[in-house]
Amino acid sequence: MSRIEIQPGKGKLLIAEPFMKDPYFKRAVVLLADHDEKGSFGFILNKAIELELNSAVVDFPEYTGSLYLGGPVGTDQLFYIHSMGETIPKSIELFPGVWWGGDFKKIKNCIRKKECRPEQIRFFVGYAGWDPSQLDKELKEKSWIVSKPEIDTIMKPDTTDLWNRVVRSLGGEYRMMANFPEDPQLN
Repeated sequence: MSRIEIQPGKGKLLIAEPFMKDPYFKRAVVLLADHDEKGSFGFILNKAIELELNSAVVDFPEYTGSLYLGGPVGTDQLFYIHSMGETIPKSIELFPGVWWGGDFKKIKNCIRKKECRPEQIRFFVGYAGWDPSQLDKELKEKSWIVSKPEIDTIMKPDTTDLWNRVVRSLGGEYRMMANFPEDPQLN
C-alpha cells in the first residue's frame, strides 16, 4: 500500500493502522503537540470517557462537552486544545486555527460566561507520549499514518467515527482501509 509521505511534527495527526492491538491506540487519531529529538507527545482525539469534566475538576463551571482520554501518561493532569486563538493568553498554536493550553482561569471564565462552546474546546485527561526516537521506530514499523489535520475534523464534538472519517479522507487505497473490521477474524 502506498503511503502519504508527511513527516511527524507539531500539529500533525497520527492515525493508527487498522489492526493495532494496543488498547489505548486501537483505531486512535492523535494530534501531535510536539515531536523532536527529546521525544513526542500529543492527545488521542477519539477516546471519550464516561466522566463529566465538572466531576473531574473541582470548582469547574457547568460544561456540556465530552472529556477525553488523551493518552496513558499523566492521567492525573488536564489538558485542552481550542480554536479561540489569542483570546486565551499563553496558548501555543499547533496549526492554523487550533491552539493548545493557555490561561486556565481564562478558559474557566469563558465557559462560565458561556462565551465558548464545546466545538471550540476539547479537554483531555492524560496524554500520549513517546521517548526519543520511539515514534520514529513505530513509523518505520508502519504502525501509524501521518496526516495533516483539518480544524473541522479536530474540533467536531462527535468523535465516534473519527478514525473512519480521517482514513477515508486520505483517499485512494486508504478508503478501503477504513472498512477493515477491527477483528480480521470476523471478516
